[in-house]
Amino acid sequence: MPDAIEASAAPRPVGRYPHARRAGGLLFLSGIGPRDPATDSVPGNVLDAEGHVVAHDIAAQTHAVFANVRAVLDASGARWEDLVDVTVYLTDMAGDFAGYNAVWAEYFPDPATAPCRTTLGIDALPTPIAIEIKCIATAGREPMPLARTAGEGGAVGGADGGVRERRADPPSNTQD
Repeated sequence: MPDAIEASAAPRPVGRYPHARRAGGLLFLSGIGPRDPATDSVPGNVLDAEGHVVAHDIAAQTHAVFANVRAVLDASGARWEDLVDVTVYLTDMAGDFAGYNAVWAEYFPDPATAPCRTTLGIDALPTPIAIEIKCIATAGREPMPLARTAGEGGAVGGADGGVRERRADPPSNTQD
């Protein structure tokens, strides 16, 4: 069973799921938003008298999302540099992409070392946030080998091709 990760320094999930799950050599993070872990408030949201969001600051929310991602990575034993794939959900692609992309460039200045990225425009998220990020990282520990050593059966390229001799009768220990 893959290992579930709960990160005390990240905001609590809004549903019944872990912050992340380790499977083999990979770490899969659940969607993470910009909520403040201590207050559950959303940085950059401007509310009207009735508490409805009337404006938001995508830069503030992007910085907060990245801080929350880092908290989950830290709790998982992984590092920022271990990110390999990021899916970003924006509720206002036209209005927020440039600001989000500018913050991304602060955290990942070299495209050659940045994780792969997909950015999607969506209608809404489950809480009043403008951005959510879903990540895959290496698990922060050595991955399990893909092949067994020669002679263990099933190894590719081993001296015996992964084939063991099968005997019909077990060998006897009697001497002739």
